[in-house]
Amino acid sequence: MNYKEVYNMWLESKLIDEQIKKELLELTDEKEIEDRFYKNLEFGTGGLRGKIAAGTNRINIYTVAKATQGLAKYLVASFENPSACIAYDSRNFSATFAETAAKVLAANGVKVYLYESLRPTPMLSFAVRHIGTSSGIVITASHNPKEYNGYKVYGSDGGQITDAAAAATLNYIDETDIFRDIKMIELDEAEAKGLLTYIGEEVDKAYYEKVAGLVIRKDLVKKHASELNIIYTPIHGSGNIPVRTMLKNLGYTNVHIVKQQELPDGNFPTAPYPNPENPQVFNIAVEMAKEIGPDLIFGTDPDCDRIGVIVKEESGDYKVLTGNQVGVLLTDYMLNARLGEGILTDKDTIIKTIVTTEMAQAVADSYGVQLMNVLTGFKYIGEKIEQFEQTGSNNFVLGFEESYGYLSGGFVRDKDAVIAAVLIAEMALYYKKQGKDLAKALQDLFEKHGYYKEDLISIEMQGKDGQEKITSMIADLRDNLPTEVGGVKVQLVEDYKLSQRYNKQENSIESIDLPKSNVIKFILEDNSWFVIRPSGTEPKIKIYASVVGKTSQDATDKVHTFVVAIKDLLHI
Repeated sequence: MNYKEVYNMWLESKLIDEQIKKELLELTDEKEIEDRFYKNLEFGTGGLRGKIAAGTNRINIYTVAKATQGLAKYLVASFENPSACIAYDSRNFSATFAETAAKVLAANGVKVYLYESLRPTPMLSFAVRHIGTSSGIVITASHNPKEYNGYKVYGSDGGQITDAAAAATLNYIDETDIFRDIKMIELDEAEAKGLLTYIGEEVDKAYYEKVAGLVIRKDLVKKHASELNIIYTPIHGSGNIPVRTMLKNLGYTNVHIVKQQELPDGNFPTAPYPNPENPQVFNIAVEMAKEIGPDLIFGTDPDCDRIGVIVKEESGDYKVLTGNQVGVLLTDYMLNARLGEGILTDKDTIIKTIVTTEMAQAVADSYGVQLMNVLTGFKYIGEKIEQFEQTGSNNFVLGFEESYGYLSGGFVRDKDAVIAAVLIAEMALYYKKQGKDLAKALQDLFEKHGYYKEDLISIEMQGKDGQEKITSMIADLRDNLPTEVGGVKVQLVEDYKLSQRYNKQENSIESIDLPKSNVIKFILEDNSWFVIRPSGTEPKIKIYASVVGKTSQDATDKVHTFVVAIKDLLHI
């Protein structure tokens, strides 16, 4: 069936709301109609993400209902007494989509625990484990622009569902007809039948107690937390209450909120791209800082799983630290704190993704602890935590990725900006008592381990043609592996789709023991590297680049030259 036939089915169906039909009839761009209906919105390992609009390739109550019907079938087939927690963030239609999912699950006999109001993604992960449900759903598009929303699915371990569970769920979704097969009951009926319970303060308190337990230098925080001057922005998202609650509980009473970004607002009026990686979201906070003179500035994204940190440089300018830099600071701080408290062991382990800075390896080595690499996606860090708990082989200290996600503790299995806020505040407080700030602490690490610098090339390729170009670009590179980049020889090629590591110098091949993924990493003789991969959540191809320099300027020059060479190689 072609896209136009599917489009007409939506217009003719009695199940489609008249307002939706009106939206579709007003479409005049044939390419837009094609893009909305040429395929179903893809259900990947993390669930759904797309623009909010009518169509099979968009997120709306119908595509959410279809996905949930498929998930319900999977849960009923896989669990004796299936159940699920549901949370949602501040995005437009998040509450509506959460209620739609609850109605479908309950109609299929799946017990639903629905948060009574918006909550961060990591609190959903916690609730799944705390309550003991079979699954979890959170409605969010993380840091995407206001036009987007999403639907993330979690397993019983509190982590995003594994590849096998995602594949099985997708089979059920594909079997589901959006017009004939979806069951649904109203929320009051579900509650009356004992199929719906609302989650509130009791679970929140349990989460807050666990987060408080992650403080390492407890005496330091207890005695001096009130001395730290903090500016915090929730960026119109779900972090406002939990982050401020945790800071207050721990004694951080000198906290200034960016009022213009305090309240939830799915239109993100002051931050069109509500991503803490984007310096513009901190413009108001920086203006406040000129008057307040804070020790620490940070902000969380709409679903409060990512956090960005601002530092004041010697020049007086304010700068957003990269996710890699914050991750390295936390790695060093937490290992140093554990050493100081006498609890550091050789079983302690840092976990990072393959696109995240190798500086973390240098820091881990300096403390004699282990570092493990996993594929991009925090669920893979969650899987390692589960393995550690099952086998007792390692002690999980910190997991992080370059895209501003951090986690400590085992009670949450996804990146958690509430936890990160608490750890970053403790770290900033410690350095303040040492007479320095985070900028100086980072500089000290560079001087000790080398000047690591990373860059990201992100190219948006919308629509059907864009997806085909992304696939073709990676396939062409795989078929024509370069022997050098910018005059520097390629030493290793790691192909995660083929699960093989090629040593170009020794002309040897070894296996990579990680799940398959359409990702290729090139490691050069001078320890620079780059990775190419399609985004799992956006219509983009991403190229990550990293170099090591002798000085800050040397690293800056090197990464600039390296990025130019990569672009030449890929003809972009």
